[in-house]
Amino acid sequence: MSLRRFIGTYTCNNRVFSNRNLQTLTTVKKASKVTVTTDPYHPEATDVIDVRTPDEFKLDHIPNAINLPVLNNSQRDEVGKLYSTDQFRARKVGAKLVVSNICDILDAHVSDKDKDYKPLVYCWRGGQRSRSLATILSEIGFDVFLLEGGYKTYRNRVREDLKILPDKFTYRVITGLTGSGKTHILCKLAEHGQQVLDLEGLAKHKGSMLGQYPNEDQPSQKYFTSLLVEKLMSFDPSKTVYMESESRRIGKCFIPEVLFSHLCHAQRICVHLPMEERVKHIIRDYPYMVEDVETLHKILEYLKRFCGTKNVETWKMLVDKQDWEAFVKCLLQHHYDPTYTKSQTKNQLTEDVIDIELCNLSEESLQSLVNNIITVK
Repeated sequence: MSLRRFIGTYTCNNRVFSNRNLQTLTTVKKASKVTVTTDPYHPEATDVIDVRTPDEFKLDHIPNAINLPVLNNSQRDEVGKLYSTDQFRARKVGAKLVVSNICDILDAHVSDKDKDYKPLVYCWRGGQRSRSLATILSEIGFDVFLLEGGYKTYRNRVREDLKILPDKFTYRVITGLTGSGKTHILCKLAEHGQQVLDLEGLAKHKGSMLGQYPNEDQPSQKYFTSLLVEKLMSFDPSKTVYMESESRRIGKCFIPEVLFSHLCHAQRICVHLPMEERVKHIIRDYPYMVEDVETLHKILEYLKRFCGTKNVETWKMLVDKQDWEAFVKCLLQHHYDPTYTKSQTKNQLTEDVIDIELCNLSEESLQSLVNNIITVK
């Protein structure tokens, strides 16, 4: 059966997608085609469409892809269960659902595209879900790239890239006790055109007990590595890459072994900032700590096993009194500083360390520091 006859038999959300409609659309570009590719970053693709379910997409996807599911979560479950007992019926039910959803995709996403639109389409294994949309887009008149092997091809590419990409670069690592403004320094370096790999930004976590971004989930481990590979691919191997010193784990995300090894062995620039300035910076940098005392109490309760009940109860008392400067100073002295020092002792595998004193985190101080970092050899 031809595609026109097939799709013309379905009514989608009370709209008949007729053969005449499709015939009109296909006159846009007669030389349209579907090109099968194994490159998830195909240079000619103007868009990347992930047709998997929202749940699959949330777990991991090609960065910057858009999610246009041809089956939603419940529909995929429905068709999957039916397939285990009656494959032929499952295919009929699945076809009807897919066609209906593609009608919505055409209305919402494709109607304003011109003839030069060249999407790359993928699903889990490059099977029926992606082929369905790719074929219809091609029939409309677009050149379409279909990712052979689908998401699994992309995931294999990420795993291979993680083995080789980190070795292409020279790294310099910004270190310093908690509150020393390391992330601010990385931002300044980026503003000055330096290559910065912000691992905490990719992981959506500041790497500490209080580091969870407010109202924002961390990415899955798979998507964290997807973002990491995308960032590394954007760098010039002839230029230095700056990172912040991290433990192996940032929240629930783990730094891949090859990259972590470079982080441990790279030259270090150690920033020293006075305690009172570190306290001020943390209070500014963690406003949600002050705003959500209930959650803060729960986090402090968890610290009893590491810091002892006496310390934690003292910190809770300071929180209840809203004595934030005393609270942060105690937390730094009795938890963060010892923990960070221990981590650095374990993970710093180089003697190439440059110590820099910083009086505060003013714009002038940061500017001077960044200038020194860029020029120092």
